[in-house]
Amino acid sequence: MAQYLALTYTADVDWWAPEQAEELAEYRKFGVEYAEQVKASAVLHPTATATVVRVEGARGGPVITTDGPYAETKEALTGYYLIEADDLEAAVKIAAEIPAAWGGAVEVRPVIIAK
Repeated sequence: MAQYLALTYTADVDWWAPEQAEELAEYRKFGVEYAEQVKASAVLHPTATATVVRVEGARGGPVITTDGPYAETKEALTGYYLIEADDLEAAVKIAAEIPAAWGGAVEVRPVIIAK
């Protein structure tokens, strides 16, 4: 079995806010339905809580941090699922069931497993 990271891109909201309860329930339903294939998952705090880190020059250079998201966009990286599937086609079928795919986007990428 191969592993794929499914990155969810949705509206940048506080998923724990009461107005998100119905949509969050859809994600929980997905998690239960695909519990065998989902090896890890997480919801990210809104991008306003992000800190962008850059190192000027190269390793050892000055560390520069910026509060807030890396880029302003309509849809933000809001979470991920680590999916185990036979192949990309199977991973895409699973990703299509993630609620983010219905109104946002899900980016599916193969994971390189170091040996």
